[in-house]
Amino acid sequence: MLDSPFTDLDRPPLSQAALTHALVRPGGLWSDIAVVGRTGSTNADLAQAVRDGARQGAVVIAEAQFAGRGRLGRSWSAPPRSGLAFSMLLRPDPPPIRQGWLPLLVGLATASAVRKIAEVDVRLKWPNDLLIGERKLAGVLAERVDNAVIVGVGLNVSVRPDELPVETATSLAIEKAACVDRDPIIRAVLREVETHYREWSEADGDADACGLRAAYLAISATVGREVRVELPGERVLTGTATGVDSSGHLLVQAKGEEHTLSAGDVVHVRPHTS
Repeated sequence: MLDSPFTDLDRPPLSQAALTHALVRPGGLWSDIAVVGRTGSTNADLAQAVRDGARQGAVVIAEAQFAGRGRLGRSWSAPPRSGLAFSMLLRPDPPPIRQGWLPLLVGLATASAVRKIAEVDVRLKWPNDLLIGERKLAGVLAERVDNAVIVGVGLNVSVRPDELPVETATSLAIEKAACVDRDPIIRAVLREVETHYREWSEADGDADACGLRAAYLAISATVGREVRVELPGERVLTGTATGVDSSGHLLVQAKGEEHTLSAGDVVHVRPHTS
């Protein structure tokens, strides 16, 4: 059973009414904001909403998830109200070939919002993990359902050191961020997503015309680094990440050849020290 939302004063509950009042407006992207106490997966909830005909801009925020998922089928969990676990339903107009930018767009928007409001140096590990240093602060998972795209975000806010799921994770509280209040953070993130999504849509998904690729590269933690990429079929590619192409794919230079990667688990190789 989920504990009372008022037992931990450092982790107050979110107000659906307040978020709706702040974010849902005529002509805006967000059409419905739902805050649920506990659910298996916000992505799964919105997948069902797509099948039920939900409009673009529906957002589900869970105070606790018990079946959250990250990329490559990994589990994702955090104590109740210690982070932001939310998903958004998008029905993009740009052609499918350009929609691969959506998870990167949401990752960029989340990082930009957190950098501004929490005053921490968040960087992006390709395609859409948020890092502080080499520790993971947040992750993004995008899934296509019919003609819609559902993008979920898991962001650690007040998670304490003894609550971290893995030692390579971190939270805003651990990093002594200027803001660890989930309410202004979720507002800032959704507003930033709306801005980037509108600009990308108006450019018909052209990541260069709307400045999306340049903005992504500006805070990339991957480009310029030596990386080891674990590819499907148990293949491994080691080389230097040299850029992100116009479709959002990672470019890796290895043994004199440039490889274009649309999927893979990237590991940053630590610099050699003498």
